[in-house]
Amino acid sequence: MLRSILATLLLGIALFLAQKSGQDTWIHPTIWYMLAFFLGVSFLIHRLMEMGFKNNREKFVQFYLSTIIGRLLLSLIFVGVFLYLGVDNRPAFILDFFALYLFYTGFEIFGLYRNLRRNS
Repeated sequence: MLRSILATLLLGIALFLAQKSGQDTWIHPTIWYMLAFFLGVSFLIHRLMEMGFKNNREKFVQFYLSTIIGRLLLSLIFVGVFLYLGVDNRPAFILDFFALYLFYTGFEIFGLYRNLRRNS
């Protein structure tokens, strides 16, 4: 979980510096809500993966697949709520959300691969 917090912190610093330097053409104002959302989802996924490792390693695949589906459903709900509320500059919102989704998914897969290789 510490790696997720550090990655979010570094990404937040980079986004903050981009906004302050005027390089925020494609950075949507709701990026901070997106960052908080993905940090919360990462925390939830981290806890579920710990349960999958501790309780029953044979059910690890089911835990992992359930976290993928959970992230997808929570992401659809998040995007749906913001689009329903009438967020402005929708292309930038969708692009930023998709970029963060790919970043956190790749980060999760990298961390999972690292843990599985260590435990093999």
